[in-house]
Amino acid sequence: MAKVIQFPVPNPEKFGFKPVRKKKPGTEPGKHGQLHLFGGARVVNLNNLTPFEEALILDEQGDSRAGAQYQKAIDAGDSLADAYCNLGIIESGKRQYTKAIDCFTRALKADPRHFEVHYNLANVYAEIGNQALAKIHYEVSIEIEPTFPNSYFNLGITLAMNKEIEEAIQSLLTYRKLAGKEDQGQAEDLIASLMRSLR
Repeated sequence: MAKVIQFPVPNPEKFGFKPVRKKKPGTEPGKHGQLHLFGGARVVNLNNLTPFEEALILDEQGDSRAGAQYQKAIDAGDSLADAYCNLGIIESGKRQYTKAIDCFTRALKADPRHFEVHYNLANVYAEIGNQALAKIHYEVSIEIEPTFPNSYFNLGITLAMNKEIEEAIQSLLTYRKLAGKEDQGQAEDLIASLMRSLR
């Protein structure tokens, strides 16, 4: 007889997507964020904000124009990986998963080791039920940023859904070590439930 394991539903705000919140140094076309000495002419924005920075402001304010502004940043070659990442989150929020995956994979083309992209791509794959790809991208995000606790929590849920119970428990134990005291309760309940399923 099969045992039914009740999984707690993660709080989407806490364990959901991780947008890029600021422009990362070295994301410009030049080396280490430096401008090209002999690059072509560029339109100078009088408010001194790049298209990506303008998109960030709109996004943080919940303005529906943020997606179009991220596209402007992409068209201008401004912080490509970051802009595609945040645009992917917007598309996923609209349940446009194909477009979201396209944005995230384009971001990975610009920066294959972009932590937020791997983490967010894993979330989309988990959302659409592709646990195998979700697992891979959570694991890559952990390789890049091993101290981000939410990757371990989400990986634990993914492993549990794949019936990899012992691995799920280990991932959740790591989450518990990294998370603050106020965030450990949900993991404790899930670990206890998984331990009972092993008996």
